[in-house]
Amino acid sequence: MPSPNPPAPPKAVLFDLLTALLDSWSLWTRVAGSEAAGRVWRAEYLRLTYGCGAYVPYEDLVRTAARTTGLPEKVADALETRWHELPVWNGAQAALDALKGRTKLAVVTNCSVRLGIQASERLKMRWDCVVTAEEAGFYKPDPRPYRLALAKLGIEARDAAFVAGSGYDLFGTSAVGLRTYWHNRVGLARPDGAPQAALERPTLGGLLPWLEGHPT
Repeated sequence: MPSPNPPAPPKAVLFDLLTALLDSWSLWTRVAGSEAAGRVWRAEYLRLTYGCGAYVPYEDLVRTAARTTGLPEKVADALETRWHELPVWNGAQAALDALKGRTKLAVVTNCSVRLGIQASERLKMRWDCVVTAEEAGFYKPDPRPYRLALAKLGIEARDAAFVAGSGYDLFGTSAVGLRTYWHNRVGLARPDGAPQAALERPTLGGLLPWLEGHPT
């Protein structure tokens, strides 16, 4: 039974961008030429970005991941050219619209400033801040990108929440103290050693109830 006095939403909700709000998987698949090749390429890119720590050019990591997985490096250029095609997950805009005006909204994303801004504009949202790995100088799950976003918002971690798209974010949000909703749209396995999310769901439909203290 829901509480008669549910807690107010947090003062800020931070979002992973390229997996939690945008369907980057399908674009990588189209560029790679098959779902199998796209999945392997993107999985290798995720491994590289979440494992390298200090920022190196995002575009270089995408190219390295292509080469490592047997794809021609030109697919990295094609991905960048088609970046404006990144689809928005069904339900993502509605989830953001439900939070608009109730809390600050921010993005913390593992890419360059240029591509991060371009991708964030796929959502019809005036973000309170967009923090990229390039700006922070480190890739998630290093704590610094999350902390930079919180500092820009003027919010303590205990008063915020994070919406992850990848289980690797759970390492970083746990270190920072951000309670985390994992929008696990494509059914990714939780990485070895990663803490559990406060709530894991295949859609964003449960986000607002969770933030209000009565998860579904």
